[in-house]
Amino acid sequence: MSGKKLLILNSQQIQQKIDRIAYQILEDNFEEQEIMIAGILPRGNTLAQRLKDILDNIAPFKSTLITIELEKQSSTLKANTNFNVADCTDKVVILVDDVLNSGKTLAYGLGVFLNVPLKKVRSVVLVDRNHKSFPVTTDYSGIALSTVIKDHVDVVLDKTNEEDAVYLV
Repeated sequence: MSGKKLLILNSQQIQQKIDRIAYQILEDNFEEQEIMIAGILPRGNTLAQRLKDILDNIAPFKSTLITIELEKQSSTLKANTNFNVADCTDKVVILVDDVLNSGKTLAYGLGVFLNVPLKKVRSVVLVDRNHKSFPVTTDYSGIALSTVIKDHVDVVLDKTNEEDAVYLV
């Protein structure tokens, strides 16, 4: 695309996608007492916080935010969380990231919970690029894009939600 930015989603469209995903999570988990929303830093965590804020207003269950920091360039799982993952035992975990490209980040994110007996795990991405190298799919996505591998998806999520955008670069 030779350096050009193509706007895929604007701020209003991103908010609509997040709202829709929050209602899908509610429908899928309406009988739960608590769900754990695990956001992968940096933008996955921002998206997870926004989902939690919406769910806190519409859902009868409690939602707890977990922040996951991954070393994405490592060939082994190296992760830090702000929460004891053993406390997720027998609970629903919603794993959140901004873009699903190869699937490596979501696979590493799932790895954080491998030794914990969970009730179920679901994944959320704002953009699904369909270039998976790992056998990872997403349960909830804002938009699926068929792109060429050299394209880059740039997700901008700012604190005020006013400058939010998804670009194809």
